[in-house]
Amino acid sequence: MPVIRPLSRKLDRIAPSATTVLNERAIAMKRDGVDVFNFAVGEPDFPTPEHIKEAGMEAIRENITRYTPATGILDLKEAICHKLARDNGLEYAPNQIATTSGGKHALYNLLYVICDEGDEVLVPAPYWVSYPEMVKLAGAVPVVLDTDSSSSFKVTAGQVRSAITPKTKALMLNTPSNPTGMVYTREELDAIAEVVMESGIFVITDELYEKILYDGHRHESIAALHPRMKEQALVVNGLSKAYAMTGWRLGYAAGPAEVMDLVVKFQGQTVMHPSAITQHAAITALTGPEDFLPPMIRAFDQRRNYIIERLENMEGVTCARPGGAFYVFPDMSAYSGHSRPDGSPIEGSLDLAMYLLEAYQVVSAPGAAFGTEGCLRFSYATTLDVIEQGMDRVEKGLSSLAG
Repeated sequence: MPVIRPLSRKLDRIAPSATTVLNERAIAMKRDGVDVFNFAVGEPDFPTPEHIKEAGMEAIRENITRYTPATGILDLKEAICHKLARDNGLEYAPNQIATTSGGKHALYNLLYVICDEGDEVLVPAPYWVSYPEMVKLAGAVPVVLDTDSSSSFKVTAGQVRSAITPKTKALMLNTPSNPTGMVYTREELDAIAEVVMESGIFVITDELYEKILYDGHRHESIAALHPRMKEQALVVNGLSKAYAMTGWRLGYAAGPAEVMDLVVKFQGQTVMHPSAITQHAAITALTGPEDFLPPMIRAFDQRRNYIIERLENMEGVTCARPGGAFYVFPDMSAYSGHSRPDGSPIEGSLDLAMYLLEAYQVVSAPGAAFGTEGCLRFSYATTLDVIEQGMDRVEKGLSSLAG
């Protein structure tokens, strides 16, 4: 018999998700009837607004279920152009827009079409877990720029300037941030924009959480700060977060037409286009009323204030106050090296997250997965009752560790 040939080695460079082990363990515990408190979910716990759902159902009833252009239907791209002008002060034409199957898809498409093998992409940490792995999949090299609470977990223009080499192709920027919820100010973005324009690199600006803001924070798009930035900024957004449409899978990218042409060329040979049904619902989402947003943000804000207060009252825990999104990223590094009741040590954030899951049924996301050891990410896109009970368990879990 012939020997079966080996599988591709392309994925050898990709790290497995540090949260997969936790998720699989949590699923197994649920199957066994254990009541698990899940703070790892990165999606709103609100339903898609009724008028958007109705638009999707109407598309089905009207048999709008056929192929569309790879770049998306014109009416949707026009709606995206209108949204970018209305909300962000950005003027784009439809040929500068590409619709995708979610924001992650838009990010990967952009990295694939701008990067050659060996190019470098600057990735500030903490980062969303997929950033460096998508860079690797595109054949490029992620260059991690570390930040900490002293800079509110935000990269500075000086850090970006110092990290740029002849191989640098792009900077990844995320505001409001996942996992920290930090929001870049206009002044901070202005300084970074100057470096970007001087160097000629691209900036991929991930703005999916732009509408979920607190404490008077404003969302600023780096693409809108200077006319030249539009030539180097690649704006990524989508409907998952603000419109509670995670499962609908609709993202989009905006940028120079020559870049979008390549995105369409690439997409046309891979997934083709987002769901036709979703595209029609997205038109309604982008052009319809947004009166559902203030109540949702008020609920998130109430939960944010509660979970921060609880965490800050736990011994050895510090927690930066997020200005957007729906995550907190407390520093629990004080517990690294502490011992479990059985005497075994806690050896980092993944170990701590696993202990809290197995012993106290709390699911969190380890900071190591986001490039910042010592922290845990908790999503407060869940009910106050779950947050209260979950934080009770976290507090008991931490107090059970011996220093």
